[in-house]
Amino acid sequence: MQWTEVSVMTTNEAVEAVSNILQEAGASGVKIDDAADYANLKPGKYGEIVDLDSIPHRTSGAEISAYYPETIFVPEILPTIRQRVQELTQFGLDPMPGTVTTKAVDDESWATAWQKYYHPVRVTRYLTVTPSWEKYTPVQPNEHVIRLDPGMAFGTGTHPTTRLSMTALEMVVRGGETMYDVGTGSGVLSIAAKYLGVDQITAFDLDEVAVRSAKANLDLNPIATDVVAKPNDLLKGIHHPVDLVVANILAEIILPLVPQAWENLTPGGYFLTSGIIADKLAEVVAAQEKQGFVIDNILQMKDWRGVIAHKPTEDE
Repeated sequence: MQWTEVSVMTTNEAVEAVSNILQEAGASGVKIDDAADYANLKPGKYGEIVDLDSIPHRTSGAEISAYYPETIFVPEILPTIRQRVQELTQFGLDPMPGTVTTKAVDDESWATAWQKYYHPVRVTRYLTVTPSWEKYTPVQPNEHVIRLDPGMAFGTGTHPTTRLSMTALEMVVRGGETMYDVGTGSGVLSIAAKYLGVDQITAFDLDEVAVRSAKANLDLNPIATDVVAKPNDLLKGIHHPVDLVVANILAEIILPLVPQAWENLTPGGYFLTSGIIADKLAEVVAAQEKQGFVIDNILQMKDWRGVIAHKPTEDE
């Protein structure tokens, strides 16, 4: 089969948003080549065994490449992709240069194009993300290895917004909790939460392609095979309180989620949000506080912010 590769040149901060645009346009896989990922790889900091000089990588910006089967008429969807990329400025993201290019690739090229970019990365104190085809042995007894197939969804799970979410989970999870993972993408946060001790998890994503990708990644991690992944518009129609609601999505999408999360959290339950560009933090915090949430911590990595908040108990 012939495939069409659609590539977008953009900035580090727009990586996840552009990836989402390409996925919603029907892509069967996304390759992310982000200079920020390599900037975070420091030999020895987390026990990596990667020779950084041997990894092909860019020194600035990011290129997101999506793959479309021949059953999709790509010239028809290109104008929409270009328009949506340019419109990211309305959400406080800089997508520039935002150039969109295409080329034809065959099955073998599509299947292997992205593999050379991904290597095991120690993301947090306890969590390491490794591509499914790499052999990796934990270097510490309390290190958990999350196996992902990055070609199926949204990269390796090492983007700053994902790192912030995983760090927040490490800070609040005590074991035995129930959780909703909203906008699950690759499913990496559900897998991380299972390793940290969360008991029951339901993962939602509006995009059915993302749901299928999440299910495939969950199956790669035996600890997470009981996670339920299904399509849903945020928490619309969900009325069963849990202990944790986690969302790594754009700030503009977090805002309508705030009242839904309030309804679906038990008293004392945590609302963990990430994907918030620095300029949007005040708006997100204000919306959460207006709803009644107590802000516990603000996490920061480069231009991104994560918020740890909780629904107060009657005694507070």
